[in-house]
Amino acid sequence: MFERILRLVDEVPEFDRFLGVDDLLAGIGAVAERHGDCAALRRIGTSRLGEPLWSLTVAGGPKQAVVFAAVHPNEPVGGLTALHLARTLAADAALREELGYTWHIIPCVDPDGTRLNEGWFEPPLTMRKYGRNFYRPAGKEQVEWSFPLAYKGVFFDAVIPETVALMRVFDETRPDFMCSLHNAEYGGVYYYVDSTTPELSRRLAAIPEHLGLPLHTGENEAPYMEELSPGVYRGLNARQSIDYLESIGVDHTDRDAGDSSGSYVERYGTRYLVSEVPYWANDDANDTTPLEISYAVLLRERAKDLLEADRVLSGLLASVESDLAARSPYLRALRAFLPGLAKQAEIASAAADVPGGDRPAVVSERFHSAEVLQSVRMRYGGMLLSTLDGELAIGNGTPAIRSAHARLTEVFERWADIAEAEVPATTIPIRKLVATQFGAILGSVSLPAEG
Repeated sequence: MFERILRLVDEVPEFDRFLGVDDLLAGIGAVAERHGDCAALRRIGTSRLGEPLWSLTVAGGPKQAVVFAAVHPNEPVGGLTALHLARTLAADAALREELGYTWHIIPCVDPDGTRLNEGWFEPPLTMRKYGRNFYRPAGKEQVEWSFPLAYKGVFFDAVIPETVALMRVFDETRPDFMCSLHNAEYGGVYYYVDSTTPELSRRLAAIPEHLGLPLHTGENEAPYMEELSPGVYRGLNARQSIDYLESIGVDHTDRDAGDSSGSYVERYGTRYLVSEVPYWANDDANDTTPLEISYAVLLRERAKDLLEADRVLSGLLASVESDLAARSPYLRALRAFLPGLAKQAEIASAAADVPGGDRPAVVSERFHSAEVLQSVRMRYGGMLLSTLDGELAIGNGTPAIRSAHARLTEVFERWADIAEAEVPATTIPIRKLVATQFGAILGSVSLPAEG
């Protein structure tokens, strides 16, 4: 079966751009119209701005699978993956029968946020263009991180409508398998799973290798990630983050977000997969060559750089706060994220003091520090520029807003020059990213459940 999956991976077509909301919905609607014998479109909810949320059901067997994209709206690879998966399953009755699943495929669970990113979906994809047209909602407004949570003094029940829609699908289907589609910025391919087997780990590693993509072997996205096999990690949830912060003496009670989709479906014994694929490749991301500085020194430098970015961005935002008139999602995101820069710096400083921090740092860790800094400056600098653009667009060009806009434009362009010089990268063909996620889904569901 796996050899057949690799052949299907090779058949994934080329894509010249990421698809916006309208194109995704038109594509999934066309699948339902063309394959009415096995596929049906149904509305599962409503976005915060009033847009219908749609799921395509493809009948194929007694087991239930839920696959969804755009839980983070700045991660559009999954929309293409969901659409390709829907087209493949609807057109191949033998494959559906062999897999034995009925599929519930949601190509865009956050259309409001996705529309705010569409400015960078057309090629070429550069960090400058990405940052200047970037949007990511505050944690409590992210679909992936707004599931209910009650743990060690942290309580969250402000579940957003898009998450309610997913919860409803989970509760109705009690899925045997769930896949949340994500993508990163730099590095290699990696996955989160509830558990793994030697064969599943082999398949998940073999798919990117087949496509010429590396597994992620550099510094982890989060310091508490548990590696189950190379590139395969135990699924993240809020409890892990809270426990880690507690272990290094950093306050966790200010968390203003909920839990993950993977945590929610634990109640159903669901097998789940989160696939992370990067936009850009850089050899340093997986280079374990030792450096002449210690890891602790690298972490303290990271903390210093993050605090400096916070000083610039928070200072500019503070200079215009009293003049702002628009109720902007960019502004809500900035008010949530900018205080988090100091928190990230605190975490890095605390981690530097953990025993063993005096070991030599490696190239991939230095790359991760540079990538984190450039990503923060491009993302938050871009969202602050979009905030100020909005004020100017409605005629609110006060002296403070015009001055901050001019100053930040200058700073952003300088930061973009640095990002593209210090973190050079090769853009990975979209087809390979889609094929990796598509293959990982089929490679996972075609294996029997453990035990």
